[in-house]
Amino acid sequence: MQDKKIHQGRNIKRFREMLGIKQETLAYELGEWSQQKMSILEQKETIEKDILEKIAQLLKIPVEAIENMDDEQAVNIISNTFDNGSILNGINYNPSFHPIDKVLQLHEEKIALYERMLKEKDEMMAKLEQYLQKP
Repeated sequence: MQDKKIHQGRNIKRFREMLGIKQETLAYELGEWSQQKMSILEQKETIEKDILEKIAQLLKIPVEAIENMDDEQAVNIISNTFDNGSILNGINYNPSFHPIDKVLQLHEEKIALYERMLKEKDEMMAKLEQYLQKP
């Protein structure tokens, strides 16, 4: 297995984009930085440790994530782990029921309950009337 070099600048860009942070915003947070300087930094294969630590702190990720993230390994893991029928985090994205059918079922149960309650009310009223008619 060959020792492949990790592109730290590209990793910073990916994490920044995943977090929805613009280059200008990250540059501003770093202090006297410009968007152009941030763009140049993201093109560098290796970045100084102190700058990496500042960026990792601003992005709220470990420095090791920037130093070690390898696209090839991530793609390999994803392609060998997931397929169209996979269940992620225990959530079934291909339910075996139709949501509208469930809503209709709940509605029918609600109507049945309401009808039972009305019937019980009528029975109680009849018993009350009988009780009141007795001397």
